[in-house]
Amino acid sequence: MRLIEKLKEYENQYMFIKWATGSEYGKLIFAGEDFIEFNIINVDTMDYAETVLIQSPLILEVAIGGADVQRIVAEVSSKLPSDLG
Repeated sequence: MRLIEKLKEYENQYMFIKWATGSEYGKLIFAGEDFIEFNIINVDTMDYAETVLIQSPLILEVAIGGADVQRIVAEVSSKLPSDLG
């Protein structure tokens, strides 16, 4: 299985991605054959800092779980409105 095929299963999930020119925490928006769309999160403010398009062959590492990723998920979740009704 190719990495991009696996990433397709994790669209709209928070993760850490390392690519040829950088590495960031964020949310995977889209995983396609030639690029991925990734919303980078500023870990200090927990706001979206920017959206990057990364060529798929440049992706070196992806961390979907782990303590740091779970912390980001928890902090982003805590900013959601509590009244759903």
